[in-house]
Amino acid sequence: GVGMGMTAPVSITAFPDEDGSLQQKVKVSLRIPSQFQDNPPHPSDESIKIEKRQGMTIYSTQFGGYAKETDYVNYAAKLKSALGSEAPYCRDFYFCNGYDPPMKPYGRRNEVWFVKE
Repeated sequence: GVGMGMTAPVSITAFPDEDGSLQQKVKVSLRIPSQFQDNPPHPSDESIKIEKRQGMTIYSTQFGGYAKETDYVNYAAKLKSALGSEAPYCRDFYFCNGYDPPMKPYGRRNEVWFVKE
C-alpha cells in the first residue's frame, strides 16, 4: 500500500550455463529507497521477498543502449576474458544491472557485475 517509485539499478541475478548462456531462472532485485530501508513495507504478494544484500566488492563493466539478454551475456564474456582465470570471483552467478527508465532513449547505462570472492 506504499508507493515507492522506481529505483536504480534494477538488478537481475543471472545464472550462467557452461556455454555462457543464461539458465531460465533469474532473480530481479529492486533497491528499497533510503527512507524505507530501516522499516520497509511488507509485500502483499508472498512471492516478493525483502533481502538485505551485504556489502561486496565487484568487478564491473559498463555499456550503453537498450540492453538485451545477449548484450549481458556478451559483456559478461568480455569481463570474464579481461579478468583471466586467476581472478577470484564467484562463477555461479553474476548481476545484470540497468539504471535507466524505458523512455530514456540516449545515454543509457548498463553494467555486468562479478562478485569478488
